[in-house]
Amino acid sequence: MVLNEQGRPRRGLSRAVPRAPVLCLLLAVVLVTRVPSFLRPFWNPDEGYLATEARMLAHGGTLYGDVVDRKPPLLPWLYQGAFALFGSHSLWPLRVLAVLAVLVTALLVASVAQRRWGAGTVAGLLAAALSVSLAPADTQAATFEVFMLPATAAAFWCADRKHWAGAGLAVALAAMVKQTGGVVLLPALFLLWRTDRRPAAVARLLLAAALPVLALALLTGPKNFLFWVVSGSGDYASLDGAWATALGRATGNAAILLAAVVPAVVLLARQWRASLREDADLWIWLAGSAVGVAVGFHFFGHYYLQLVPPLALLCTGALHRAGSPAWTRAALGWAGVAAAVFVTLGLTASTQPVTRVQTVAAAVDANTAPDRTVLVWGMHPEIYWLADRAPASRYLTAGLLTNFAGGRDGRGVGVQKAVAGSWATFEREMRDHPPTLVVDDSQGAPYAPAAVPPIRDLLAARYERIGTAGGAVIYRLRGR
Repeated sequence: MVLNEQGRPRRGLSRAVPRAPVLCLLLAVVLVTRVPSFLRPFWNPDEGYLATEARMLAHGGTLYGDVVDRKPPLLPWLYQGAFALFGSHSLWPLRVLAVLAVLVTALLVASVAQRRWGAGTVAGLLAAALSVSLAPADTQAATFEVFMLPATAAAFWCADRKHWAGAGLAVALAAMVKQTGGVVLLPALFLLWRTDRRPAAVARLLLAAALPVLALALLTGPKNFLFWVVSGSGDYASLDGAWATALGRATGNAAILLAAVVPAVVLLARQWRASLREDADLWIWLAGSAVGVAVGFHFFGHYYLQLVPPLALLCTGALHRAGSPAWTRAALGWAGVAAAVFVTLGLTASTQPVTRVQTVAAAVDANTAPDRTVLVWGMHPEIYWLADRAPASRYLTAGLLTNFAGGRDGRGVGVQKAVAGSWATFEREMRDHPPTLVVDDSQGAPYAPAAVPPIRDLLAARYERIGTAGGAVIYRLRGR
């Protein structure tokens, strides 16, 4: 009998890399399940934020200076690079890269499962199906979690094979796509402690994880990097005014994801003692990812994508221990149906949110010259991108200036909850380079101008209302 590194029997093939037929199968599944992503110009405001950031960077902006975001730098730079190569009027290059990201994730998960249980195809298919088994706006968008997945899977894959420097580099890559990706360091450390406690191995893992982050901090400016990536989101990471919404979103999205693999989850529940004993590293990975989902207390659906690789592997382990082809077929069939349901939802979802924003962007385009700046007071920065107009402020959403996010009501929103120092900077921007148009896209939200005195006073003193579009109110600078 062939044993794996943990002393457990390995059944079936022991290849570490999925064979070509498995690769082709997973590629076909990923392509089919991500067809909806190509059928609309954008899926959520995160894509609009990234696209607008990329244009600002391409026109000489400085990340964490006059182009700001609460996220690490790698994905804005990826958008910038794709736009430089293919133009900035479509996200299709990013959609293609997202397909590759999901495929690489599924292949790495399959490789881990093949090495442990000879069940690479099962694990890869479960990972591919789970990657689309949430609301299409969360799974089909080319945003942070999708591009974080291959790095987290690569970190575990390397640690499972004692490639400590590779694991550390992958941890850094994951964390610099989205901060919570760094939690994959936890299972890597566990595997290090269990299989290789040499000081040199510890040094390779930790230095490889830390040095790229330090280099990026030095490249973008340590003070600004520390503020925007690490310490500047205290009020954002709170439940003020959003307890009920966050609780409903947390339980709802968790239930949806688990429902996509019910047969395997049932087996996992039955085998929990054996699973904890044999797959402790995977449980640590899942638990760390769950902490990553919970950080910030918003529980958006796309946060849950971080759970996909460890959940797919744990479910595969449960199916392997059951030793029943019928259970495996049931689990794969169930996951396939769940994925098909969400793909269908993506194909048939209402385009009204998209057309509304396009209507607003068309009005902005019609009322400004291409060299004029605009302020969109709302949560849809894709208006800047669709209208091809430069933002008048580095703060691309009203959320940065009022802390609105995640369905908060007025209790957690206001000028006093803004990112530290942002209002002084914003008022200087408005004074030195007033935008030609201000688009009030608040639509009765808690950050509406009536509730935010600096915006209310700015509009009253310098702007005149010229009309509405898509539910937004448009103001023009007097004298223009």
